[in-house]
Amino acid sequence: MVPMHGFFLLLANLIHDKKDTGDARAFSFLQILELLPFLSKPPSMLFVENVVGFETSDTHAKLVEILEKTDFITQEFILTPLQFGIPYSRPRYFCLAKRKTSSFVNECLNRQLIQSPGPLFEQFDTVVDEDDSSKEDRHKLLQSCQSIEKFLELKNPNHDIAVESAALMTGLSNDTPRTSGKTNGHEYESLDQYYVHPSLIERWGSAMDVVYPDSKRCCCFTKSYYRYVKGTGSLLATVQPMKRDKNSLKEQCLRYFTPREVANLHSFPEEFEFPERISLRQRYALLGNSLSIAVVAPLLQYLFTEP
Repeated sequence: MVPMHGFFLLLANLIHDKKDTGDARAFSFLQILELLPFLSKPPSMLFVENVVGFETSDTHAKLVEILEKTDFITQEFILTPLQFGIPYSRPRYFCLAKRKTSSFVNECLNRQLIQSPGPLFEQFDTVVDEDDSSKEDRHKLLQSCQSIEKFLELKNPNHDIAVESAALMTGLSNDTPRTSGKTNGHEYESLDQYYVHPSLIERWGSAMDVVYPDSKRCCCFTKSYYRYVKGTGSLLATVQPMKRDKNSLKEQCLRYFTPREVANLHSFPEEFEFPERISLRQRYALLGNSLSIAVVAPLLQYLFTEP
């Protein structure tokens, strides 16, 4: 919970499962909600972020019930960076709440769950009825995104790929000279620490989400990225195969996205850097628990705007 001049940011960060309100991870969130009616100076605005699925949970029902009792009006969103041109699939639930007598620009959307970013940039007189769930709409959405290549640390790393992949595939010793340097003002270490070992590809290849520099989508990075390869985020193919299929993964020299690249996909500013004392795994964990600025910034701007 982050207080800012009468504004509270609540990162519920709950997993929607069978435990729901019985999950220990929900206790602190529920306790804050239960305190709201008793505050002498309640916040004028609330911003809640959670995983998709929260909107059907008992905890969500409790949130809405308490907000209504404490004179808040709400608008809820499910949005992903893909809808903002970022090739990153990270759908999240957001609840924006304002205490009466404040109001939203689009009052017709009060108490609605919106799955389009349109209301953040335009004024609506009626409830938004946009369904982008069809295959055609999803294809259009992906085509509107930038390519992953624009978010990589090394824009043209052909030489690095040749050196590093050769070392990896032939099993050269750790004494082999490594590639390092500076790109766009950011120091980067040798890329070989990010390559996925062939044994992992052999075991988990069928479950890996592999993307390419010209791809328009990658999966959500979790806090376990780099520790595990299954279900934690996409892997980047650094060598273009003749045919993009699971049978040629070992030849594609797969690697993890670097922390800087993950930060780029979260739309972090170029000047953002981790302190040197933060380990590589800690960086991935922090990024996996972070927010997409491309999504959150227009939401906050919409929340703070009065009609």
